[in-house]
Amino acid sequence: MNASVIIFYLIAAFILITGIVAVNSRKIFRSAIALLFSLTGIAGLYFWMDVNFIAAVQIIVYVGGIVVLIIFSIFLTHHSGEEMPKPPVTRTIFSLLAVLAGLGLIVRLINQHGFKNINDQPFNTEVSEIGSQMLSTTEHGYVLPFELVSMLLLAAMIGCIVIALKAKPETK
Repeated sequence: MNASVIIFYLIAAFILITGIVAVNSRKIFRSAIALLFSLTGIAGLYFWMDVNFIAAVQIIVYVGGIVVLIIFSIFLTHHSGEEMPKPPVTRTIFSLLAVLAGLGLIVRLINQHGFKNINDQPFNTEVSEIGSQMLSTTEHGYVLPFELVSMLLLAAMIGCIVIALKAKPETK
């Protein structure tokens, strides 16, 4: 086992642990911070794979955009310091069943199709090539996903505004 494999396992363990904390924490602010670290770990995985542009986009869009909007909306609500209620047992059971079904599907697909031979050639990560593919409408163009990401950011901003504008609860 060389250093590259050890680094991969460390980054993957970090992503998994922070993802589990984000899902299982009963404090909403702690969940948001764990999500921030999980998404930062994914960016670290992209840096490890030497796909620097995608890692930078991960940090800018998700860590710098979506998570910051989530944290702002948490602070703008009146329940930012409260503990979330414990989910019912049935919801936990159904969640575990869904996770096991998804894991079974992934294992089945990997066993059925396997991984194709990947050459040891590095990715073409020139920014000019990425930019021309991102705005291209040809077969290998990414203009539709680029527009979908912009719609995602717009929906996140609208959601934050809606959460922030909710009426304050009346105090007696």
